[in-house]
Amino acid sequence: MIPIITIDGPASSGKGTIARKIAEKLGFHYLESGAIYRALGLWVLKNAAGNELSNDELVGLIDEMNLSFKNGNVYLNEQDVTNELRNEQVGMLASKYSAIPEVRQKLLQFQRDFAKLPGLITDGRDMGSVVFPNANLKVFLTASAEKRAQRRFEQLQGTDKSVKIYDVLQDILKRDEADSKRETAPLTYDASFKLLDNSNLSIEETIGQVLDWFKK
Repeated sequence: MIPIITIDGPASSGKGTIARKIAEKLGFHYLESGAIYRALGLWVLKNAAGNELSNDELVGLIDEMNLSFKNGNVYLNEQDVTNELRNEQVGMLASKYSAIPEVRQKLLQFQRDFAKLPGLITDGRDMGSVVFPNANLKVFLTASAEKRAQRRFEQLQGTDKSVKIYDVLQDILKRDEADSKRETAPLTYDASFKLLDNSNLSIEETIGQVLDWFKK
């Protein structure tokens, strides 16, 4: 059996950072689910820019995608696209496509194929609830909206000194509402998850708690 750890949670909860560092510590494969939707958005821009695609055409494009994660970078058909995935237009397409049931269904097996020995750790919004419901450990990582906004604000300050904490907080609150209310795979957790609020925890403390749960 392939050991799997899922880390789900709202925007800026730190799930990506935690998942990547744990993957390094355990020597596991890593899957960032959000990158898959952004990669699809980028693939559409490269292959069908300006064309309105049907859902069937979108699903067909997924078959042409070869996605991999190496040393913190994302590769699409063997090309490093890490920086391109941060493009605003790519992000908008990712949000649009992630709400299409046919696309999410097609990407289910695409994501499950990342589960290989010695193990997999993955982060997203429906990894434990939909993609890997029988994972060895399912963590729901969260923090207060204010704390998450502060983290995001500090991150953005590195590239945009004009950003305001109020605007970041409002964006976080809007994303939280959209995530919890969307019809397809809303952000949710149940008794099968370990709930971890890291509002007052460091990165290392958060990692330590997840590893303690995994080893039990």
